[in-house]
Amino acid sequence: MTRRRAPHAASAELLDTLGRLTAQAREGAELHHARVELAEVLQREMLPAELPRLPGLRTAARYAPARDGLDIGGDWYDGFRLPEGALAFSIGDVQGHDVEAAAFMGQVRICLRAVSAIVDDPGEVLSRANDVLLSMDSRLFATCSLLRFDPETWEIETARAGHVPAVWATVDGRCGIADDDGGLPLGLLPGAGYGVTRRRLTEAGAIVLVTDGVVEGPPFPIDEGLRRVARVVRDGVAAEPDELAAEVMKVADSTGHLDDAAVLVISHDAAAAEPA
Repeated sequence: MTRRRAPHAASAELLDTLGRLTAQAREGAELHHARVELAEVLQREMLPAELPRLPGLRTAARYAPARDGLDIGGDWYDGFRLPEGALAFSIGDVQGHDVEAAAFMGQVRICLRAVSAIVDDPGEVLSRANDVLLSMDSRLFATCSLLRFDPETWEIETARAGHVPAVWATVDGRCGIADDDGGLPLGLLPGAGYGVTRRRLTEAGAIVLVTDGVVEGPPFPIDEGLRRVARVVRDGVAAEPDELAAEVMKVADSTGHLDDAAVLVISHDAAAAEPA
């Protein structure tokens, strides 16, 4: 019978080292998995359970994690009622995709809600929110679009902080990409200003807000993504908001996006004719 030789000292040391490295790798993987799960919980709990509606104004939203299922926590959408009866909607994207990004996203949402309750002008809301976020000494920043809808005048006011523009379409077949001015992302520069675009909704249609995860991917330029969304919105403008949001989110699947993605649809009737 051949007797097995005892392992050489160097071999035993190598096996011991490999064992320790394997254990460390397992612990690292478990820690990363725990951070991803925590980010997913934060993301899910911080997004609104429902969006506000009014007669003649219907809303819907969608959120999707990145294609690899790990980049989560940066994108959000929101909708809330304001003290005087108006509605506000926001969508945005926080730098990074981890627990810190998810937490900062919640801070941005709360800040926008709080400032919007006391300030009407969306540009001023973004400016004040920017200064509040800077005072918190966070290392992160966020892009954002904020829309205010007045049910008395049927007018929308929009302001944009480094975010991708909105897409719109009307039931008569027109569509486009909003050409409103934008400012810097929130959390970068003290005293930043944000222009406001005002428009009365004289034709029935839809306004669609997206994050860049919907319209941009490694081989896919953002301009082409926006044009594709515009075509989808034009073709589906008469559909229910839930259906339109789902169709817009399909654009993200075609871009090979590495980022998470959010879609916010605001479908509206036409404003009543103004008295002569």
